[in-house]
Amino acid sequence: MAEEKKHYMTEDGKRKLEEELEYLKTERRKEVVERIKIARSFGDLSENSEYDSAKEEQAFVEGRIAQIEKMIRNAVMIEEEEGSGNVVTLGKTVRFIELPDGDEEEYTIVGSAESDPAEGKISNDSPMAKSLLGKTVHDKVVVNTPAGDMELEILEIS
Repeated sequence: MAEEKKHYMTEDGKRKLEEELEYLKTERRKEVVERIKIARSFGDLSENSEYDSAKEEQAFVEGRIAQIEKMIRNAVMIEEEEGSGNVVTLGKTVRFIELPDGDEEEYTIVGSAESDPAEGKISNDSPMAKSLLGKTVHDKVVVNTPAGDMELEILEIS
């Protein structure tokens, strides 16, 4: 049997997943079951779009529950490493400038379970994070992106 994928996450990321799991199990599941009951009362299930929609939603909710349970079961917690503030690792925030134009950006490298680029959190599986991991302040890094190579210089790691 293949080894299950490890899901790297912070304590905060794990807590958010646990909260979502609790919501799905205690509230969302009940709401979907109620929708199915109502849809069944409309009669013939073979032509009942409300019933089909409710069953699809039930499958989605149950799939998400299974996915979250697996992620929590295979969680590897990102620990704050003492004395390693000068090396990019999981859980670190990296501030850099794009070369040569000088645009400044900042991202925190997290596990894929809690990545949210709009919030400045990128997955450790992303091309940018893979290029940054293990680097230090003032390192110049080339990131291979679908839009072409991008050169960065690391300004700060926190």
